[in-house]
Amino acid sequence: MTHSLASPLAAAVADHPGFLSPTGVEIAFVLVGLATLGAAVITVTTRQLVHAALWLVVALGGLAVEYLLLTAEFIAWVQVLIYVGSIVVLLLFGLMLTRAPIGRSPDADSGNRWVALGVALASAAALVWVVVDAFRTTWIDLEGPAQGSTAVTGAFLFRNWVLPFEALSVLLLAALVGAIVLSRKHDTDTAVRPAPNTETRRGKEGQS
Repeated sequence: MTHSLASPLAAAVADHPGFLSPTGVEIAFVLVGLATLGAAVITVTTRQLVHAALWLVVALGGLAVEYLLLTAEFIAWVQVLIYVGSIVVLLLFGLMLTRAPIGRSPDADSGNRWVALGVALASAAALVWVVVDAFRTTWIDLEGPAQGSTAVTGAFLFRNWVLPFEALSVLLLAALVGAIVLSRKHDTDTAVRPAPNTETRRGKEGQS
C-alpha cells in the first residue's frame, strides 16, 4: 500500500527538473518575493500610518507580480484593481477622514508586538504546510500557456465563493461609514466646545 502511494510521488518528482537548476522566471519570483516580504515587514513595523499604507501598496503590487510570474494574469489584475486600486485608497481616505497624524505616532506601537509576531509565524507555518501538502505533486509549467482562463476563474469565484466575496464588500463599506461617523463626531465636539479665549474675554468684560 505504501509502495503504491509513493510511486506517483516519485514519478512526479522525477519529471520535475529540480530546484538546483532554476530558470529566470523562478529567480525573478524569489527576488520579487523577498522584496514583497520586506515591504510587508515595514508595513507592520513603521510608526507612520501614511507610510504604512504606501508600503502596503508595494507589498500588494509585489503579490500581483508574483501572480503574473505564475501565469495567473486574471488574478494579478484583480489584485491590482481591487487591493491596490480600491482597498489602499479606502485606507488612505479613512486616514484623512479620521485626521490621523501624518508624522510618527507613538500610539501606533503596541506592547504585544512579540505575541503578534508569534501568531504571525505560527499562521505562516500552518499556511505553508497546508499549501505544500495540498500541491505536493502539482507543478506549474511557467514556460507554457496560462493555466486558467477568465471564464473558469470567474465562474469558480462567483459560484463557490460568492458569500465571502459579498461579506468582504459589506465589511469595507462598514469601515468607510465608520470613518465618516468618527470624523463628523470630532467636528461636532469641536464646534460645541467654546473656545477658552472667548470665555476669558467675556469674564473680563463682566468684571469691568
